[in-house]
Amino acid sequence: MKTILLIEDDIVLRENTAELLELSNYKVLAAPNGHIGVVVAKQSLPDIIICDIMMPELDGYGVLEALSKDQETKNIPFIYLSAKTEQQDVRKGMNLGADDYLTKPYHETDLISAIESRLAKASILSDIGQSNKIPETQEDELKTLNDLKNFLDDNGETIHFSEGENIYKEGAHSNAVYLISKGIVKCHKLDEKGKELITALYKEDDLFGYTSFIQNKPYQESATALKDTTLVSISKVVLKEVLINNHQVTLELIQLLTDNLFNVKEQLLQMAYGSVNQKTAQTIIKFAEKLNRNPADAIRISRSDLASVAGIATETLIRTMTHFRKQGLIEIEGRNIRILDLERLKEIY
Repeated sequence: MKTILLIEDDIVLRENTAELLELSNYKVLAAPNGHIGVVVAKQSLPDIIICDIMMPELDGYGVLEALSKDQETKNIPFIYLSAKTEQQDVRKGMNLGADDYLTKPYHETDLISAIESRLAKASILSDIGQSNKIPETQEDELKTLNDLKNFLDDNGETIHFSEGENIYKEGAHSNAVYLISKGIVKCHKLDEKGKELITALYKEDDLFGYTSFIQNKPYQESATALKDTTLVSISKVVLKEVLINNHQVTLELIQLLTDNLFNVKEQLLQMAYGSVNQKTAQTIIKFAEKLNRNPADAIRISRSDLASVAGIATETLIRTMTHFRKQGLIEIEGRNIRILDLERLKEIY
């Protein structure tokens, strides 16, 4: 049984999260603030640490800094769980060496998935280290996806795209990888009947465009800016060199690709088996979460984009949304859609 140290000052959230983790077959140690959390971590050496940021006595940033200076605790996987959602807060936490960053309110499956992923990665790195006796990493080595994003910020080319402008088209040679500094990007392709299928949505601080890291193979999909967007671009020649010289970043990218493949699989399964109501509801929620920090804020999106992600005809989607509006689940004004009852929308099947 793996041991998790949970550092959280909110007693209700701490107890609820601890109960969830125990039901998932983890042993949980709990600390009410950062100072106690550091002491417990050094005494117990847990397998993974989940930590809030805004806490009395010592905040989450201070906890990670303290543990990173100790040889026995510096390699323990560390996940932030915080209500701070601004990009600079996320980036600051990742720059300090956090392995992941989840925002409150969190979904139970997201938390368990993050824990399992980080424990698996730690186990893989441990096995590799024991078999190959990997030497200490250099100070300037890139170790995380966040390090790679910082590298792109410092060395990439900044490009601006207007709303609706194509970034690249399916069939074009893939000679670059992109990091979103601002905006939203949809990736999409056409089926044999000419119907558009949105394969992914990317938001600020996401990477995309990695059809192949080694060869300039054609893009398998098109990419379009859903709003005014700023990207940082880096050539695959440079990226290949970075990956060859930074093995830990390569492992992070493997995890990213695995997660993306899982999300595409879930979308395709939903399209194949989900009811029209469920498809429409989950698609509205998905766009709201991608476009807004608060899903209850209005989203401005074309009905065809919604329909293509849901995998249903535009006319069917419009009829379903009208039904949702009459039920008081959403509000529609022109192209704007506002979620009025998020919990009921999630429960539709």
